[in-house]
Amino acid sequence: MNKNNMLKELGIHEDLIQLADKIDASLEPIFKKYEDICSYNQLKVLTAMQEERLSNMHFNWHTGYGYDDPGREKIEAIFARIFKTEDAIVRPTIVNGTHALTLCLTGLLRPGDELLAISGKPYDTLDEVIGITNKYNQSLKDIGVTYQQVDLLENGKFDVQSILNKIHEKTKMVYIQRSTGYGWRPALTIEMIEEIIAIVKAKKSDVIVMIDNCYGEFMDYKEPTEVGADIMAGSLIKNPGGGFAIAGGYIVGRSDLVEAVSYRMTSPGIGKECGLMFGQSRLMFQGLFVAPQTVLSAVKSAIFCSKLFEQSGYEVCPKPEDSRSDIIQSVKLLKEEKVLRFCEGVQAAAPVDAHVTPVPWAMPGYDSEVIMAAGAFVQGSSIELSADAPIREPFIVYFQGGLTYEHGKFGALKALNAIESIK
Repeated sequence: MNKNNMLKELGIHEDLIQLADKIDASLEPIFKKYEDICSYNQLKVLTAMQEERLSNMHFNWHTGYGYDDPGREKIEAIFARIFKTEDAIVRPTIVNGTHALTLCLTGLLRPGDELLAISGKPYDTLDEVIGITNKYNQSLKDIGVTYQQVDLLENGKFDVQSILNKIHEKTKMVYIQRSTGYGWRPALTIEMIEEIIAIVKAKKSDVIVMIDNCYGEFMDYKEPTEVGADIMAGSLIKNPGGGFAIAGGYIVGRSDLVEAVSYRMTSPGIGKECGLMFGQSRLMFQGLFVAPQTVLSAVKSAIFCSKLFEQSGYEVCPKPEDSRSDIIQSVKLLKEEKVLRFCEGVQAAAPVDAHVTPVPWAMPGYDSEVIMAAGAFVQGSSIELSADAPIREPFIVYFQGGLTYEHGKFGALKALNAIESIK
């Protein structure tokens, strides 16, 4: 039995199988670019591990306060080396990307400071942190931190003049979200980030530039911290965990900033010196080692999904040939029923809980119901094949992940197959 016969047995229509084969062959020149980036980043990670003299002893368990935990110290040294920063925090106790970002914001901003977001409104889960919404009275706004934002231009570029006009003496931090989030735009490229950082620093040299790097790690030859970003955060169950890390987040940047954030993470005077790894060091190291290859599988899956849905008459962002800076693929479906079917198809393609039907729910941190399809080995892991969407017009679904390209392709085919079954 060949692959196509197997796809037929799994319910994929014959015309979709033929279309998939044509798309696969047409994408080889585009894939080459990301294969080269993967090769570079694989060597970058390997070199960092070798230079830091990673050893089997760094995988051991420790208990209590975690003083001088060699595994914790080593993973943080390796992250700092990979991201070309002075220091890093890498912990399984950082519960998600939002937590890592919140630690940075609350650890660095003080009453009277102003936060300026220059890539539009940050991800929905930060609304309560900033004070855009204020249900819990625990926001930065409550302690006197003001907030402004500048939206991207219609072409997805930074609105440079508006940004410069918004920067003043109280602007403490400029915040950039690299990824698409729940927007309709390509992710911000390293070149764009480098250019705007230079412009911002020329206007106010002491401003802190912070990057939300979720979904962007290992997508290019450089990371934002290599082109001027002062501090950056992300999740370990996205790109840098490689599908192995079962929880956690990271923060990398200037040593004084990381130190300040560490006091928010634990307490002033303790900072990074305490904190157990709970036996997760080996999985973190192993996940980081395979992360460049895993990211390659995810981006190839996203490009395939883009081409498949574009050729089926749907508007997609980014387009198959566009340069990419995150692993997310957006598809505009225009109807709620199609969003539900898309996510049902992705769920049905999963290795875990494929029999489950995802439904929208009032997920904490979001202003509308959200549907999530994610039959993953690590719950909520979006480096594994997944899809999600806020249930609101114009009904855009976000497809990401794929530990293997074959699985990512199958998920995209199942999603389209499910939509086309609508009468």
